[in-house]
Amino acid sequence: MTNLPTVATGLFLTCFSWFAPAAAITAAGTAVPLVDEAPAPTGLSAPVRTMYMAAFEQHIAATYTHAGLLAAGLPLTTYRKALVGFYNLQQRGTISNRCHTITIIDFSQSSTRERLWVVDLAQGRLVHHTLVAHGKNTGEEFAQSFSNREGSEMSSLGFYITGNTYQGKHGLSLKLHGVDTGYNTNALSRSVVVHGADYVSQAFVRQHGRLGRSQGCPALPVAQTPGIIRTIKGGSVVFANGPTATAYQSQWLQLDGALLAFAQYKGLLQHPG
Repeated sequence: MTNLPTVATGLFLTCFSWFAPAAAITAAGTAVPLVDEAPAPTGLSAPVRTMYMAAFEQHIAATYTHAGLLAAGLPLTTYRKALVGFYNLQQRGTISNRCHTITIIDFSQSSTRERLWVVDLAQGRLVHHTLVAHGKNTGEEFAQSFSNREGSEMSSLGFYITGNTYQGKHGLSLKLHGVDTGYNTNALSRSVVVHGADYVSQAFVRQHGRLGRSQGCPALPVAQTPGIIRTIKGGSVVFANGPTATAYQSQWLQLDGALLAFAQYKGLLQHPG
């Protein structure tokens, strides 16, 4: 976890589509998502829903296969969950339909595995695949406990929007805006950011039998961090998935909103009825 410097200028987010009521602008000029409202009901009729569902599931299977995500160790169920949230965030206007990159972290897997994937959904391409640390109070080799609480030094689950970058004590770092009420909305105030760390390496795993741990940040291997940050900065979606036993229920996992946004993005029928 890194102390954030004071930001005098507004947040420049290339993929954000901020407009009321999806976000507010603070006195400092920083865009902050409003996450206390669930996605609005879509009112999809049964035939339209069935059509959208078929196209959506086909898209999931096609991009999953084309990107080689099975071989890369990303479970299909986790990928599907991430895409439901991604399109719900589009449907709410929290991100624009020009955004096509999603970062998925699977904290249900051992920290010795490469459990972070950056996927270009438009091209069906795996852009980055690497190790990622969890918080020191979240667990040893496996992540088990999660928190949104200040000072917990735990990782937080759910959906995030990436913010702007800065140079901190860990070098190039990336702010995260948590948009999952009750799970990660304190990320910014907790200084939970993407940064590089020496303890995120296969050498550390060989020596200690597990990856090093952060103070709650999704820390990455030092050499790969700048490239990953440049890929995902400026309003893309990050999804941190947890173990099956973890209690996690998100407003962003409502299926109908995701289906509507996906159908609109793909140029299918434009009306929910």
